[in-house]
Parts: sequence; structure tokens; C-alpha cells
Amino acid sequence: MTLHLKVKPGSRVDQLFYDAAGLLNVKIKAPAQDGKANAYLVEFLAKQFGTAKSNVTIVAGFTNPHKRIEIEVTEEVYTRFQERVAE
Repeated sequence: MTLHLKVKPGSRVDQLFYDAAGLLNVKIKAPAQDGKANAYLVEFLAKQFGTAKSNVTIVAGFTNPHKRIEIEVTEEVYTRFQERVAE
């Protein structure tokens, strides 16, 4: 599965939500320095999907808040994730 999302590092809480335009947004606690935010994002998404960190890969947007993420999960897991975030 490919996710297109916008990341806001340095937040007070970790949070996933859809904005008014339907884009998935992720707020994470890690600061945007020395790749810490990207590493934390991979770990955070792996936990959200219930998969290993090795199944989550940043494909594009390493230094940009808009990222393309590839996640190796089943369709069922992805659907449950979307339903949970939409609540």
C-alpha cells in the first residue's frame, strides 16, 4: 500500500487524522533534525498498522513534510487502519 501524507514533527502528541481536503496528516513528537523525525515516523506507522518497521519505507519526501510511504500490509489491515483514523 502507498500512503501520501503530510508530517508535522515537533508536536506535543502523536496523532493521525484526515484534513478537510482528505489528506492524511501525522503529528509526531520527534524533532525534524538529523533524520529523527523520519525514523520516528517509520516506527509510529509500523505500530499503527501492527507490522514490523522493516515493512514501512519512506519512498519520497525525506526532507519534505509531504511524504510518500510504502507499507507492506494486507488489504484488510489497511482498511481497518483507515476506519480507525476516520473516527
